[in-house]
Amino acid sequence: MKSTLSRFGIRGFKPTLHKADEKLGGLRTAEGKLLPENTCAELRRDMTRLRVVREQIREIEQERRRKLEAADAAVNGPHSMVRLIARVIGVGIETADMLVNEILTRHLRDGKAVARYAGLTGSPDESGKRRREQGLARAGNARVRRGMIQLAWRFLNFQKNSALARWFRVRAADGRSGTRKTMIVALARKLLIAFWHMATTGEIPEGVMLRPAA
Repeated sequence: MKSTLSRFGIRGFKPTLHKADEKLGGLRTAEGKLLPENTCAELRRDMTRLRVVREQIREIEQERRRKLEAADAAVNGPHSMVRLIARVIGVGIETADMLVNEILTRHLRDGKAVARYAGLTGSPDESGKRRREQGLARAGNARVRRGMIQLAWRFLNFQKNSALARWFRVRAADGRSGTRKTMIVALARKLLIAFWHMATTGEIPEGVMLRPAA
């Protein structure tokens, strides 16, 4: 939706705001003209779909919270792990549940094993004395890998003062997109290992802000 609006020179309008669809009729293009009727209709359909998806996500999260509250789990059981990970600001209940059930409750030896299981390690090409990285191995859990890379971008917005966010900013300081893409994978790997330590030992990553305990 923002891309569609930007084609007409409209920036700063937030389609996610309440009653945003009612304000479309008053928007003006860079030439001072009203948006074309077909474009307004397309944007209104997109906004309707977005509201439906958001409502479905809200219902799923509410049901997940209800089940967690009703669960009579052990102190170190999976439900308590979900509650702990979900306390990290920027992490939703669904993401926490996925991480706990897909990887954090598995008996993995160390942080390297955690990263390998998620497919967040490199795939080196070794020939004689040459060693060249070929990108991610992609042999691990694809759901965890995708979720962690998405979460890493979100983490930078919600946990700007954490040690991990500062680590990323230093290494991506050149501003190049290639550097940022490479380093976001490294951040996802470090973040997953930090969550593993958090779930297994209770150690909170440095500088990470938590929601109040329920």
